[in-house]
Amino acid sequence: MTSRRRLTLLAVTIAAAPLVLGACTADRGSATGSAKKHAAPPELAVTPGDKARDVPVSAEVGTVVKGGRVTGVRLTDDKGKQVNAEPREDGSGWVPSAPLQPRRTYTAEVTATGDSGATTTRTTTFTTMAKSTKPQITSTLYFNGNRTYGTAMPVTVAFDPGIPKEARADVQRRLFVKTNPPQPGTWSWLEDGSQVYYRAPDFWKPGTTISVRAGLEGLPIGKKLVGDAERTATSKIGRQVSLEIDNATKQMTVLRDGKQVRRIPVSLGKPSTPSSSGKMVIMEKHERVTFDTRGEPDGGYVVDVDDAQRYTWGGEFIHSAPWSEGDQGNTNVSHGCANVSATAADWLMGVTQVGDLVTVKGTEVELQPGNGWTAWNVSWDEFARGSALPVPPGLKPVPVAPAHPGAVAGGSPAPAPSVSGR
Repeated sequence: MTSRRRLTLLAVTIAAAPLVLGACTADRGSATGSAKKHAAPPELAVTPGDKARDVPVSAEVGTVVKGGRVTGVRLTDDKGKQVNAEPREDGSGWVPSAPLQPRRTYTAEVTATGDSGATTTRTTTFTTMAKSTKPQITSTLYFNGNRTYGTAMPVTVAFDPGIPKEARADVQRRLFVKTNPPQPGTWSWLEDGSQVYYRAPDFWKPGTTISVRAGLEGLPIGKKLVGDAERTATSKIGRQVSLEIDNATKQMTVLRDGKQVRRIPVSLGKPSTPSSSGKMVIMEKHERVTFDTRGEPDGGYVVDVDDAQRYTWGGEFIHSAPWSEGDQGNTNVSHGCANVSATAADWLMGVTQVGDLVTVKGTEVELQPGNGWTAWNVSWDEFARGSALPVPPGLKPVPVAPAHPGAVAGGSPAPAPSVSGR
């Protein structure tokens, strides 16, 4: 079946709360005592440069401080209206909460304060460019708002065309994830740049709130392309559920909070159309869906199925298959899907969530990177190597092996497309 890929990106997590850029709070000249009067003020540089023109609408207020820290920022448009923004975690700049407007003039006033209390203030005025006429890269954020996801849910951003390697750091810097309670992670790119995933070293803790922003509108991507849109979403992580499917036993083990709650006989892909082995994530759930495989090498059928849950772009689902109930638990007869009984499929629909982990082992083929949301199909070290930006060295999985790898929330595992189920 034709694989349809979507992309996700790695980015710097912003942990600070949203901030309205207000008036500078530092005292510019009220230092008392002879030591303060003669203390050297901090050195401060601000970008964009003063009187800069044709600035992208994705621009940030960049700051470089020597001998102090930024203590006040005020950004206003040409009508005097303040612009909301957030500081980067590393202190390198202030990011407007929404894209700037084209052909508008903005003024940024930045104050830095040294350890002695001496201050330096810089003001820069710049004008944004007209709306770009360059072709846009199409981005898709696979993380919707006001949803409840499973503990293995990666934040995924897909790109068409894929992002070239030389542009990935700039794109990643415009991808933001905040978690409450804090659970920092990183982004990791597929080799072809078509998707970028964000996850923490360990699974999300149940009850975590995740807020995502892909601030790509107007972002220059290489010399010929620009980002297409601003996308945001906030959702929560629900209960911990995982599914483990063993081809040797033809059984699916359903785990909740690391404890087995049910075993279900399955029939996987027959040798000519084998199922993928690896760590996958439930991507979609359908009470009823039509599988249409006409035109595919091993397809040619059209069939309606009930209670279907997708976990690869290539068309692998867990679904109701009353026609194969006699084979479930002993023989593989499917076109790659995990066939279960009608009763079991209906029960599973009430137990699972998009974002739950599905582990399949012992089949003839390995899961290919990007065939679904494959962020958990590699070790943390390999995942982190896919980031286009430095990853904090202390960001590591919790060194406790769970009883069922990948099943316990907080644990770490071992190392929309056309529907055409198998």
